[in-house]
Amino acid sequence: MLIITSKNFDKKFKKLSRKVQLHAKNRIALFISNQFDVRLNNHLLHSEKKLLRSINITGDLRLVYEEIDEDVARFLDLDTHSNLYS
Repeated sequence: MLIITSKNFDKKFKKLSRKVQLHAKNRIALFISNQFDVRLNNHLLHSEKKLLRSINITGDLRLVYEEIDEDVARFLDLDTHSNLYS
């Protein structure tokens, strides 16, 4: 799986604590090996974001991405559940 990151995603990732960055890297590695692993809670979003998907990084931290094709994903955003979906 090829991962492309947006500037927005990169900026927010850099602001995370080292501990959360490490956890996020582990979740991304899991995503690359099996994007539908149950621990990721990979799911489609609704309404205006209906073409996007989300995975869980921590209890409240979510990563929003779009599938370009079955082997390419673009990471768009990284934020708390409430910030992303309000």
